[in-house]
Amino acid sequence: MSSGTIPAVALAAANILVIKTLNEIVTEPYMDEPFHVPQAQAYCRGEWDVWDPKLTTPPGLYALSIVLNRVFMFKCTLPMLRLTPLVASLALPPLLTLLLGITRRERVRDAWTRPSLEAVVLAAFPVAWFFTFLYYTELPSLVFVLATVVAGSKGHHTLAALLGAVSCTFRQTNIVWVLYAYAANRLSYLRFRRVQHGDRPLATLHDPPAAEATPADLVKACVSVLQVIPALLETIAPYAAVLGGFAAFVVWNGGIVLGDKSNHIPTLHVPQFYYFLGFSAIFGWPVLISGKGGPVQLARDIIGRMFGTKQRLVVSVALSAFIATTVHFFTIHHPFLLADNRHYTFYVWRRVFMLHPAVPYLLSPFYLACGWAWFLRMSYDRTLLQVLLLPLAALPTLLPTPLLEPRYFIIPYVLLRTQIVDVPAWAVALEGLWYAAINAATMYVFLYKERFGQDGVIRFMW
Repeated sequence: MSSGTIPAVALAAANILVIKTLNEIVTEPYMDEPFHVPQAQAYCRGEWDVWDPKLTTPPGLYALSIVLNRVFMFKCTLPMLRLTPLVASLALPPLLTLLLGITRRERVRDAWTRPSLEAVVLAAFPVAWFFTFLYYTELPSLVFVLATVVAGSKGHHTLAALLGAVSCTFRQTNIVWVLYAYAANRLSYLRFRRVQHGDRPLATLHDPPAAEATPADLVKACVSVLQVIPALLETIAPYAAVLGGFAAFVVWNGGIVLGDKSNHIPTLHVPQFYYFLGFSAIFGWPVLISGKGGPVQLARDIIGRMFGTKQRLVVSVALSAFIATTVHFFTIHHPFLLADNRHYTFYVWRRVFMLHPAVPYLLSPFYLACGWAWFLRMSYDRTLLQVLLLPLAALPTLLPTPLLEPRYFIIPYVLLRTQIVDVPAWAVALEGLWYAAINAATMYVFLYKERFGQDGVIRFMW
């Protein structure tokens, strides 16, 4: 991995400039900040019994601000509270360097002082980068999830469980990523474990290379899981403790959502996963086209997988029909999405999905193609179960959420992106330029293209 020390310093310097400018222009709490900021300030005053019932997430963000307040004397003013996500973002390049190294089975040294260029670029992923400058939970949540996955992948299971427990204090759905960290470690262990000379043959997991796998292999893989249960359970204790604690919280709280549950009722929202596939392809296209043979070969491979034989054509038509059916029965026109014109999703929904009644259905083959694109790109060096694990973990975090919000895609996208191996330098550079253009545009619009309405200043954001 090429050294990204200078780009990392440049990114940090740019972030400081952006937060300084944002604090000069956006002097009042905005969007969700009017809920988060007073709660943090109450804790800063030692009012631990104060809780705003409109808040729906645990107090991890405020606890982190209290730590910065006590250790580094950060004041609890709005500008200083906004430094909490910014400080957390400093850990992204090193953590991503470690995670990319784990995926590629490379020994990484000095990740905290010499992060890779690719990690620095991914640390500027536009949706996550935007929320670096507002007092939101997104950045700390991402950081602790990545730390959990890194620790679990390195076999530090107690540490991974502790970090995972902390991550759940930012977002309750992070419990899924705690289990993902455990499962990812077990799959890697079963793939590469060695039998000592003289030992009895070990039960094996049927997990062929993804590029060569067939539907029959998936069935065999699921059946073979029963044979390796002892190996799967060897390290489960710390994760089981976290899962048990989380289950106790849900029982005590009467549900997963804290506070105001009326606007956060879990609802089966199947198209949310399709939106994620399209979202990931739009943001990750520089990496998708960087495989062997470039974009032409990728297109050929997708067409071959979808229409290469009569059998594949029939399957593709059936899958597209299934997608269209779930779009018909499970699309949610959330009132927030339809009414709040401060989010880009409002305009995407109005100008794309509501352009014509047929549009949501016509996008079905596009979603399928996006899924194949990521599968093909990930399958270069991954097994079947390793490729399928991430989308399987993403489902319970996405499907119950009725509102289309790019913020929900941050963690699964970043983890998806770190699964890609052999990304050439030109693709990393193109990805960096793509991210930079989006970041510059979205921040410029947020800061300088405000409008004025009955409720005051209107700024546009993810």
